[in-house]
Amino acid sequence: MPLSFLQRLVLLCLLALALPGCASQGSTLGYYWQSAQGHLQIMRAAEPIDQWIARTDITPALRERLQLAQRARAFAVAELGLPDNASYRRYADLKRPYAVWNVVAAPPYALTLHRWCFPVTGCIGYRGYFAEADARAEAAQLAGQGLEVEVYGVPAYSTLGYMNWAGGDPLLSTFIAWPEGEFVRLLFHELAHQVVYAQGDTLFNESFATAVERLGSAQWLATEASPEARAAFAESSERRSAFRALTRATRARLSAIYEQKEALALDEKALAAMKIEAMQAFRSDYATLRTAWLQARRDRTAAVNAAQLAGYDRWVARANNASFAAQAAYDELVPAFEALFEREGRQWPRFYDAVRQLAQQPEAQRHQSLRALPPPKEPPGA
Repeated sequence: MPLSFLQRLVLLCLLALALPGCASQGSTLGYYWQSAQGHLQIMRAAEPIDQWIARTDITPALRERLQLAQRARAFAVAELGLPDNASYRRYADLKRPYAVWNVVAAPPYALTLHRWCFPVTGCIGYRGYFAEADARAEAAQLAGQGLEVEVYGVPAYSTLGYMNWAGGDPLLSTFIAWPEGEFVRLLFHELAHQVVYAQGDTLFNESFATAVERLGSAQWLATEASPEARAAFAESSERRSAFRALTRATRARLSAIYEQKEALALDEKALAAMKIEAMQAFRSDYATLRTAWLQARRDRTAAVNAAQLAGYDRWVARANNASFAAQAAYDELVPAFEALFEREGRQWPRFYDAVRQLAQQPEAQRHQSLRALPPPKEPPGA
């Protein structure tokens, strides 16, 4: 149904408040309007899942996946306590590989993300664009200021629940065909953003959503998935854990190098040499890890393995301070949130209430409170 000018204006205002953390288009009215237009295109393409399932011109694979999405959406509400609202009850075929493209940037000798400030979401360490060309243009400007930059595609984004009145965030073709375990964990991640959101705290928000996806997908796989789906997810999770361990170790090494700039007053030439050595070691260690993965799977092949490896290959080839700093937001506080889940008796309502209470604290205090939690005796997530 075509939207009236008034409806468009209301939507624009809401998007200006809600989207920056996941897919904003900037700080001026014209920039927000461009963002609103991008989101409107997605909303127009979205139709109720039941209507898609009833169509005769879709593939059996898509129909099966949409039915899986309905089951996962019901599971999210009944078992994980995630919001029972309009989000992810419609589907849109975007006919492109990503929903948005994010830009991140960092100084050449620091793992501190450049930040953009917006209403409601506060100051965040990334900016999203509905057009890849716009993202790369922004990245070029930042690179011209001497920053290291990265542009990466994002399969889904959250409007934090602000758009549920208009149909909610839809399922997208950009991730609908992912393997079952990967699909449900992304769905749970995006729904988690509608439960708790701390203004301007990307580390808190993304680590919380990642913890929910890990804990929730483990629960789904244990009770709802086939043995084949569990096995496939276990393999991909093992590789993901190994890759994250490698990047965490490299972040720690880079941080130690950059700290010497102030402590020892090292000149830029010395810092650059140490940084190059650390990055060379990272890529060498990844090559060794990748060879081990391929060796372990030499007798079998799977599309998900090829896709996952290709993603890691691209990440490693382009890795810089911006990409390392951005990744930290998604995993640095995850163990603490998992410990909090254990402390709250693995009860989702109690866990969410505890996270909401943390979100009310000043940023430094909430981070300190999380880091003070003892680690769980056993890893609760996948």
